[in-house]
Amino acid sequence: MRHLQDWLDEYNQNHQHPLNKKIHWLCVPSIYFAIVAIVAHFSWLLACVLLVLSFMFYARLDMLLACAMAILNIVLLALIYSLPVGFGFYLSIFILAWLGQFYGHSIEGKKPSFFKDLQFLLIGPIWCLDSLLGKAGFKWKTRQKSQMVRI
Repeated sequence: MRHLQDWLDEYNQNHQHPLNKKIHWLCVPSIYFAIVAIVAHFSWLLACVLLVLSFMFYARLDMLLACAMAILNIVLLALIYSLPVGFGFYLSIFILAWLGQFYGHSIEGKKPSFFKDLQFLLIGPIWCLDSLLGKAGFKWKTRQKSQMVRI
């Protein structure tokens, strides 16, 4: 199993161009939000099951980031529940954000990471969250390598 820092390092290698990074900062959370909203539109239970499964994936990588992501997911679900918009709104966000992502990668000159491994679709959101929390003073990426025991 790959470790968090390995995932983040590889994801970061494909996102070096400053404009592509900014596009990803906007589009990755938008896509994540839209996916959760679209699934919740059809079934709240399915949305919750998928979020629990994603939590399990994140928890295997880093419990602190998994908990931060869980808090974010609760906020997203509350927001989705309270917004007076429908499926078309979320589908529009999804499509526009993916167009932005592919535009960013055309600037970068590299294929999206998920073309190599679909698990990168789950890494994008924690790449953004990790970076955001790092800017807020939470610095656990540097301790990841020293505390990890590779099997």
